[in-house]
Amino acid sequence: MTIAVPDRVPYTVSRLNQEVRSLLEGEFSVLWVEGEVSNLSRPSSGHLYFSLKDAKSQVRCALFQNRAFLFRDCPRNGQQVLVRGRISLYEARGDFQIIVEYVEEAGAGALRQAYDELRLRLEREGLFAPERKQPLPRFPRRIGVITSASGAALRDVLSVLRRRCPCLPVLLYPVPVQGEEAAERIASAIRVASQRRDCDVLLLVRGGGSLEDLWAFNQETVARAIHACPIPLVTGIGHETDVTVADFAADLRAATPTAAAELASPDRLEWQHRVELLAEQLENAIQRRLAHQRQKLDELARRLNRLQPRLRDATQRIDELDQRLRQALHHRLERERLRLAGWAGRLKAQTPAIRLRDAQQRLDTLEQQLPAAIRLHLYTASHQLQSLGRNLHSLSPLATLNRGYAIVRRYPSGEILRRADEAHIGETVEMLLSKGHLRCEITVVSALDLIVDSHPNR
Repeated sequence: MTIAVPDRVPYTVSRLNQEVRSLLEGEFSVLWVEGEVSNLSRPSSGHLYFSLKDAKSQVRCALFQNRAFLFRDCPRNGQQVLVRGRISLYEARGDFQIIVEYVEEAGAGALRQAYDELRLRLEREGLFAPERKQPLPRFPRRIGVITSASGAALRDVLSVLRRRCPCLPVLLYPVPVQGEEAAERIASAIRVASQRRDCDVLLLVRGGGSLEDLWAFNQETVARAIHACPIPLVTGIGHETDVTVADFAADLRAATPTAAAELASPDRLEWQHRVELLAEQLENAIQRRLAHQRQKLDELARRLNRLQPRLRDATQRIDELDQRLRQALHHRLERERLRLAGWAGRLKAQTPAIRLRDAQQRLDTLEQQLPAAIRLHLYTASHQLQSLGRNLHSLSPLATLNRGYAIVRRYPSGEILRRADEAHIGETVEMLLSKGHLRCEITVVSALDLIVDSHPNR
């Protein structure tokens, strides 16, 4: 009894991975996956490689450079994220992976929806109406700061106040700025400050963070406490791009805690300018008073001269004394003016305004150059990619098959035949075409042509 052994056609590893990749990419469309980031890698190419894991499993992810630059703060190791991408297979290692197109911190979408709903509802109630905003006092006697006692925001505010107005007292209302109890503690501090009236202006500040980190400032209880506060309140929460519900309810929003301190405090340069203006007004008033008194004195001198010629010498002496007095007063005023100018120069020398202005100009220049540099880099990379694609297509054997050629190989060994005399009559060969293949039996071998007999059922 003869047992028929089926033909064994082994897969190459490359072919297996290619077909598995095709199956994965064809079966799964774009999907969302949530998990914790681990094993984050940032090579010099600009691509990001990491794993998403939960309590039982993990999967590899790749976020390529053309999209990675869009996400500065996400992902991070240990961060719970939500990614959108396509399922694929890295053929070189046979690794199952997700090609990530978008990533955000988990829960951020729901938080953003809750934020928008609360903001619109409070806006319809009139909590953000411009007519209820209170102006800030020009020269406050005391500033209250509502923030964490250990945060960087407090250090930034105190640094600005020391620079701008060192004599201005500061009263701290310490509160947590994130966490479950933060919103109620912040609202309570605002209510306490409103009842005590110890300050002329309040600063509600904290440093930057994610939407979850700033969520305490997006609570209704905080917005209503700000709305009911009779003391002008300035917010400086997060970075310039961070806008919370508390910012809408406040009397004035600053981009950062530092900017909030600058808006709420008087500048000693302004005080100096005011002193100089008062000194000038005082000098003008004295000059007018002296001129008026001089006219009166001249009139009295003329009357005395008419009444008593012997008083001429005394009048001349009085004129000399008057001239000396005016000169002495002028010299005294000149010395005080020079002294005041010296103090003004010393104050101006200590201000960082010039260096800040130069740094701002350099920053503006770099910001103007950055988009052009990015566009040039993307344009060059795009052209390089197109050129490499054309070269790769011209070298592909599929292009040759598309022009009507075929590849002949022995069956089942797969050895490629390049000459007719390498084949043998009766031998089975495979012909690979652009689409599909033929299995044939050789009946004639000729140096000029090759005549084969096709057997489609084999």
